Amino acid sequence: MKAKEFDQKFDDCEDITEMLDLSQAKRPLSAQKKVSIDLPIWMIELIDQEAGRLGVTPQTIIQTSLAEHLAVKNPS
Repeated sequence: MKAKEFDQKFDDCEDITEMLDLSQAKRPLSAQKKVSIDLPIWMIELIDQEAGRLGVTPQTIIQTSLAEHLAVKNPS
């Protein structure tokens, strides 16, 4: 298949996953490093409440909050 034909399928929102070799695929900026922080109990309780309300993990709440805060400080 020619690149132009592939691009057209993509532009037409056709499923092109069968045409891709995903065995070496990587998500950019997805490398992780474990950190440990001390938080006040009231903050942990609020994080747990919000996680329960949204049906996600507390880690997701922390990551999302940090990402939003950093995006405001560093708009791309």
